[in-house]
Amino acid sequence: MTNILTTDNVKLNESFSGKEDAIRYVGAVLKDHGYVEESYIDEMLKREEITSTFMGNFVAIPHGTEDAKKAVNETGIAVVTVPDGVDFGDGNIVKLMIGIAGKGNDHLEILSQIAIVCSEEENIDKILSAETEEEVLAIFSEVN
Repeated sequence: MTNILTTDNVKLNESFSGKEDAIRYVGAVLKDHGYVEESYIDEMLKREEITSTFMGNFVAIPHGTEDAKKAVNETGIAVVTVPDGVDFGDGNIVKLMIGIAGKGNDHLEILSQIAIVCSEEENIDKILSAETEEEVLAIFSEVN
């Protein structure tokens, strides 16, 4: 995951007024680093309307719809920590957002690696308490 997750894609201790604001932010991180076109962010919001990307354990994995694939330039992920949490609806509070953009079928491999990391509550706690972007990268690189 080293080429698709860099320290530039990790944003620590952010705070948001709501779910849409949070998703736009994580989408902008992907866009600003060239992984996606601007239109991908709208598709991330559409995906969220269809079905929540909240996964449990304070984790959400915002990503685009099937139509968004044409707006993906290259595979990448963005990790954003939100210590105070952001409400994703239905009382689901998100403190860790992992935005993904997968070229072709790359998103399936990314999702499986994220699932491995996030299935351990201890890893989520480590990510949320990380003081540097490098600490977050180290947690994800342990999967490989």
